[in-house]
Amino acid sequence: MHKLYENEDITVFWDSERCRHAKRCVTGCPEVFDIQRRPWIDISKAENAKIWQTIQKCPTGALSIMYNHGVHVEYDEAGCRSVAYDGESEVGECVYMERSDGWHVVHTETNPAYRGKGIARRLLYRVLEQAEKRKIKVIPVCSYAKKELGDVE
Repeated sequence: MHKLYENEDITVFWDSERCRHAKRCVTGCPEVFDIQRRPWIDISKAENAKIWQTIQKCPTGALSIMYNHGVHVEYDEAGCRSVAYDGESEVGECVYMERSDGWHVVHTETNPAYRGKGIARRLLYRVLEQAEKRKIKVIPVCSYAKKELGDVE
């Protein structure tokens, strides 16, 4: 399972398949990371700096964090994609095709001026989140999705 949690300034990513339950997050920032609560991550409960410091101690990389750089990401169900915006300007997208065996992620791209800021990852995770809600398999086809998720047999 892949989840993202966002506020205006940061995005926290959680990859349940990589999580080995070392509990450094729970002990480091229990107000944010509470395994008794659903969702178990609530980034509104602490300052961004404390969340950042806690996530940096995750030994598996199951938790990661990045700044949003003023860019917000939306899911566009009708367009079969997620889209990144800086203000009104579209600066990236992750496109999938609906097939009988699942959603094929066929294209992920960000405007060259916005590369290296984690926007592509946010775009991909937004699609993954929607697929997981619907219990639909995601098949990485584009090179970025393959790099992030690996090849699916």
